[in-house]
Amino acid sequence: MTLDRAVMAFAGVMVLLSVALTLWVSPYWMWFTVFIGVNLIQSSFTGFCPAATIFSKLGFKTGCAFQ
Repeated sequence: MTLDRAVMAFAGVMVLLSVALTLWVSPYWMWFTVFIGVNLIQSSFTGFCPAATIFSKLGFKTGCAFQ
């Protein structure tokens, strides 16, 4: 698995987790979903992604998006 796919999979899992927490725990978890969306938008403009940094340190090979 490349770094690109790992970041996309992680973002998808976090979105689904935040939606589940919103439904079953508290509506305030919607702010976690908003945070994830804002982080995705800022990383598309700046190229900085904290998850990509962590995954690269864990040994994931870079794909075409993070070269």
